[in-house]
Amino acid sequence: MIPEFFLYLFPFLLLGGFLLYWAGSRHAYARRRPTEPGDPAHHDWHFFVPCRDEETVIATTVTRLRTDFPAAHVWVIDDASDDRTGVLAAAVAAEDSHVRLVSRRRPDARIGKGAALNAAYEAMNAHLGEVDRSRVVVCVVDADGRLSPDAPAHVSGPDGFADPETGGVQIGVRMRNVDDARPLPERGKVANAYARLLIRMQDAEFAASNTAMQLLRRRTGSVGLGGNGQFTRLTALDRIAAAERRPWKQDALLEDYELGMQMRLAGYRVTHVPDAWVTQEALPRTRRFLTQRTRWAQGNIQCVRYAGRIIGSRHYRARGVLESLYTFFQPIAHLTVLALTAVLVFILLTGVTGTVLFAAWPLALALGILSVVPFVLWGPVYRKEFAPDRSRLTGVLWGITLWLYAYHLFIVSARGSVRLLRGKTGWAKTRRNAETAAAGPTATEA
Repeated sequence: MIPEFFLYLFPFLLLGGFLLYWAGSRHAYARRRPTEPGDPAHHDWHFFVPCRDEETVIATTVTRLRTDFPAAHVWVIDDASDDRTGVLAAAVAAEDSHVRLVSRRRPDARIGKGAALNAAYEAMNAHLGEVDRSRVVVCVVDADGRLSPDAPAHVSGPDGFADPETGGVQIGVRMRNVDDARPLPERGKVANAYARLLIRMQDAEFAASNTAMQLLRRRTGSVGLGGNGQFTRLTALDRIAAAERRPWKQDALLEDYELGMQMRLAGYRVTHVPDAWVTQEALPRTRRFLTQRTRWAQGNIQCVRYAGRIIGSRHYRARGVLESLYTFFQPIAHLTVLALTAVLVFILLTGVTGTVLFAAWPLALALGILSVVPFVLWGPVYRKEFAPDRSRLTGVLWGITLWLYAYHLFIVSARGSVRLLRGKTGWAKTRRNAETAAAGPTATEA
């Protein structure tokens, strides 16, 4: 049986760590300064667009990239799609010499996004020839991603690649369909109201709380790279490839985040630029949302394998080590909370209570109420900066909903852990909102 004093002490430790992390993030967000842009002409730009059954969005994405960034090259990686993704990309490439198609076939294909990106890296190397590789910047854009037109200028500035020590830059992420009145056109009013709220919470999560977290990480030296809007210097990718045979981990579910860690371990600086962003579609369906987040949680648990290297690395400061460990062990903390909750319920149902446990319930209630406050405070911040046309009351209600929304972390942490224990590490794309239930592989395969 778990000692009663542990049941009493553990909530203090968890809440204390959470509040300290939140306070640091909120302070970094409040004190952020505008990013000074640089000259994107100092760099050669290559966009990697990994695709698997993306016929509904790929032509629009490539066209927009070529329109907004006419000097850049676009590499479309068709990961053995079952639909017309490869055909559409090939048609664009035939008309535009700056667009190239990297076609992958089974059995080498469909083994993860990292493998697809590595294929594009190899194809680009064969194409580049003799160039100044320190000037080449690779940007990963999801098949539905849309970059802000000033993104290259912002990541080229002093906070980004103007510093020769910078190996990677992550920009902000926003949800493009946040104002969609009917995200589920085939469903009724109640379902669409729920879908709109789920989309809004994803936008608030990325625009406010995740941005604040990245700004804190910029101070601790542990910024995380994401899978969309990830900019990397080619020489940094080369250094990782020389040590690991390839830049992106092929067995990783969070190949983007792991790439950032690899860069810091190699001595490069990784930073975040909040004034540029990439938009993507938020998921309006709970099942697809939970499947996506389960993959993220499982990938987060996999990152624990880096703990020893990070602790022993001279390129990580102490606060960067602490922030990384905090990030790694969040799913494990969620599982521990679930386990302790089960123990408490068992104790109550069996009538086995103790003095410490009995005295802990009022405190547990107080701690639970206190844990609501940080989420509620993000609601008004998000409303003020990203939806100023909404009322202050709406901002407060959004904050309360963010608190309830955060409980999905317990669900996906449990699901990710079960998948890991069962040895299921496969990756499947999340189906686009425009795709029907019969269109291609589904997110539920993940």
